[in-house]
Amino acid sequence: MSHPLLLNLRDLACGYQGQRVVQNLNLHLNAGDIGCLLGSSGCGKTTTLRAIAGFEPVHEGEIQLAGEVISKPGFTLAPEKRRIGMVFQDYALFPHLTVAENIAFGIRKHPQQARVVEEMLELVKLGGLGKRFPHELSGGQQQRVALARALAPEPQLLLLDEPFSNLDVELRRRLSHEVRDILKSRGTSAILVTHDQEEAFAVSDHVGVFKEGRLEQWDTPYNLYHEPLTPFVASFIGQGYFIRGQLSSPESVQTELGELRGNRAYNWAHGSAVDVLLRPDDIVHAPDSALKAHIVDKSFLGAATLYRLQLSTGSQLEAIFPSHIDHLPGCEVGIRVEADHLVLFPAQGSVAAQLPAVEAGVRRYSSAT
Repeated sequence: MSHPLLLNLRDLACGYQGQRVVQNLNLHLNAGDIGCLLGSSGCGKTTTLRAIAGFEPVHEGEIQLAGEVISKPGFTLAPEKRRIGMVFQDYALFPHLTVAENIAFGIRKHPQQARVVEEMLELVKLGGLGKRFPHELSGGQQQRVALARALAPEPQLLLLDEPFSNLDVELRRRLSHEVRDILKSRGTSAILVTHDQEEAFAVSDHVGVFKEGRLEQWDTPYNLYHEPLTPFVASFIGQGYFIRGQLSSPESVQTELGELRGNRAYNWAHGSAVDVLLRPDDIVHAPDSALKAHIVDKSFLGAATLYRLQLSTGSQLEAIFPSHIDHLPGCEVGIRVEADHLVLFPAQGSVAAQLPAVEAGVRRYSSAT
């Protein structure tokens, strides 16, 4: 069942102090959905979030919420009039107020304030902790208080700015799933900002990949991974290496790894030079294969091991093998390509190296993808 359009950003340009950080931005979010703005530091995702919140004016285009224009050049509806909740990276709790008082801050005139606060405490699994102060809570508990405070006034839209970045990895993973469950149970629409791919995919229905102030693609996590629109998105999502190839038929490409066949057709001319994206899960350990590669490096991931491989031509790939298959750097291994769904792009310059890494905080390979 489709839901009505809630948030609509049309031809948006915004920034700080007259400097345009974001250009030509178009995206929309349906009621009840969770969206994510994903990208490295300085790419424009937080600037976009601040414009949606009403903290920054827009230079071009407009922002609509529930059919109402809330920002356009020369007009910015005040943040407190937008029915938008905000959860910040540093929690922004009032240290002199108890947990219950923090949650009640935005509903001070609500006729059933005590009932709402109690419901919020139970919702975020903090029942019985209402009389504590923020400094008496863990980081994860403080973030739950911030979430409860933002949800108490029943906002039309919730904005979350890197909400889990101050937490350890395991707690961040667990809390991100909890937050999604809470938002979905209440039918609350939300926009999350993060640089963490795994977090984005765990929480969101739609993800927007940003690069240098422009939205490269706004799509489902599945489509971002399997149907990337640009080489940047292809390399960013899931990570991988490009190798050069030549289209030998609409469904196959000739490469230094042999002929690779996919399950989709490309309408480019026979013989076209293409770049083929190969991700770690496309490369299979095959001891009897005539195709060999040298192990350059390895990273143990627990259930699997990520290997960086080099072919005889000097090209590099990554492969993920079950952890019981253990090889040392410098060894030669047999490999085979199993990539039924080929991701190809018209050849662009040199592909000897991987596209630039986006940020240290984004893992090179995520099992969540």
